Order: sequence, then C-alpha cells, then structure tokens
Amino acid sequence: MPATTIEVRYQYSVAQEVGLIDAVHHALVSAFKIPEYDRDIRLLVHEPHRFQCPPNKLYPEKFTLIRIDCFAGRTLDTKRNLYRSIVENLSVLGIPKDHIKILLREIPAENWGIRGGQAACDVDLGFDIQV
Repeated sequence: MPATTIEVRYQYSVAQEVGLIDAVHHALVSAFKIPEYDRDIRLLVHEPHRFQCPPNKLYPEKFTLIRIDCFAGRTLDTKRNLYRSIVENLSVLGIPKDHIKILLREIPAENWGIRGGQAACDVDLGFDIQV
C-alpha cells in the first residue's frame, strides 16, 4: 500500500507518462510483493525552472525524483531490489540511471488511516510487509 509520487521536469506524452507510472508500479509489485491492484501513484510534471536538479546532469530534463511512503518493515535487501528495479525499468524508457533519485520513507502502520478511518495496524492488508 505504498503512496508514491514521481516528479519530472519534462513534458512526456500520455503514453510515456503511463509507462513511467507502470515502470515504478511494477518495481513495487516485484520487490515489495504488493498486489498488482494496489496502485497509489501520482505523476507531477514541473516546469524546469520550478524543479531544480544537480547541475552535473547531462540531460537535466530527464531528472526524476521518486518519493515512496510505505509501511515500515521491509528488509534492506528488499529495498535494494526496489531501487535497482525502478532504475532498470526507467532506463528502458530513456531516463539515465544517474538521473533518478529515490526517497523511501517508512511510516509505522499505526500512522496510516485506511479503509474507512481504521489504523492500518488493525487491518488485514492481504499481503505481508515483512519481506
């Protein structure tokens, strides 16, 4: 049940935008073992002057920031697999690997209000977060 935001500074086509979202989602499904239907991903497109990036990037228009808020509990190896999978999936779409930054924020399940105002720690999520 991660909540994910992808931020870019380039106006992609609709098909490319869907491809970006799908690439990140497939990495989450693969690494975090979440159900395929568990989608909470937003794509934000910024004007380049409103989204600065490191000046050493060869293709600054391709700089991509991904923020993932998730339940705490995944192992370091699972996180490493997620990072690699995201970068590999996005590189296929022409985004250089060194132009991708991923920020993962782990939040205790009791700090998520879901399914009609219940604490996530009180809900059967249907998947394991200890992966």
